[in-house]
Amino acid sequence: MKKNQRARALARAVSPADHIRGSPSAPVTLVGYGDFSNPDCAQTYRTVNKIRQKMGARLRYVFRSFPEPGKFANSEVAAEAAECAASQGHFWEMHDRMFDNHGTSDFQLSRHARELGLDLGRFRRELKGNVQRAKVRATRRSGVRSGVVAPPAFFINSVRHESSFGLATLLPAVQAAANGPIPSALRYREQRRKV
Repeated sequence: MKKNQRARALARAVSPADHIRGSPSAPVTLVGYGDFSNPDCAQTYRTVNKIRQKMGARLRYVFRSFPEPGKFANSEVAAEAAECAASQGHFWEMHDRMFDNHGTSDFQLSRHARELGLDLGRFRRELKGNVQRAKVRATRRSGVRSGVVAPPAFFINSVRHESSFGLATLLPAVQAAANGPIPSALRYREQRRKV
């Protein structure tokens, strides 16, 4: 791949280590890279919720953190907070709370953890000790290897969605994938075989 070309395929396959909503047997897997502090990601969170409602059991959704600490305060800390909540079995609750309330300050993160019933002492120790930082950074690197420059970024059945992220474009792409392979995905695979 040339230096100025972006990857079009997911570099790291979905695995049990990911945060997944939906059945593993769903015909469509939507992988989203996002930043809890980014207002565009909060907007796409609402779009993804609508898509999940419309697709039901035909969709498996995977969220991967792609913090941008140079752009948004507490970006990396918020991603770590989500992983700290995950260590107590509450990733999706923390994910939803941060996007619904768009709150990622230190105070808000502690409030979210308390309201979710997490062991607050453990949560604060893990967050202060950066226990989840390596995992967050590894997930971000997987996005970079997949061609993500900035979030939000989506992959449908491992192929990058290159259009806008509104419901009017993302939903039809997901629905088309549920009905069969995405033509661009087939072309990409053919190109890879020839290399």
